Amino acid sequence: MGYDSIAWLPLALGLTALGLVLSYMAYKRRGLRPAMMGTAFSLLPIAAYLTGSIEMLWKIGAAIGQFGSGFVFSPMKWAGIGVTGLAIALFLAAGGRSRRRAAREARRAARGDRKGAAEGSSAPPALGKAKTAAGTQILPTERQRVPANRAPAATSAKGSRKSALPDDDDMKDIEDILRKRGL
Repeated sequence: MGYDSIAWLPLALGLTALGLVLSYMAYKRRGLRPAMMGTAFSLLPIAAYLTGSIEMLWKIGAAIGQFGSGFVFSPMKWAGIGVTGLAIALFLAAGGRSRRRAAREARRAARGDRKGAAEGSSAPPALGKAKTAAGTQILPTERQRVPANRAPAATSAKGSRKSALPDDDDMKDIEDILRKRGL
């Protein structure tokens, strides 16, 4: 059965008319919006006929059918699928190895930075403010704020080392706010 053996105009007009009747019924039951959507879908069959899209879709379907029927019983084509699968597996394996190598090098570089910072640096690497998952800031600890070349003074009877810290009004304000909120 070919494309020319089917009467496409009556078929397209019949589908459009049926869709318009169903759209009118949808308008009565559900309102304007569903009816407008139904009308839009109802006009598609006649639009496909008038633009020649039905013939194009018929030819595409016939080509896919011929390819599929020739494909099912051909050992040569199944071998082609096996080779394609092997090629995809090799691409994926090669991409994964390069990503793992980049991650390994990044870890080594980070370890080297940490070792260099621990040996030759005067300030700890985590001296800034860190973000938590909730978006709040964690302030540096008192030990981190003390310069590395300056040893903390002896603690008082209460165990406070605040006398050894440099005076910083902003930090005192922040500490007061945190104490008031119980953090």
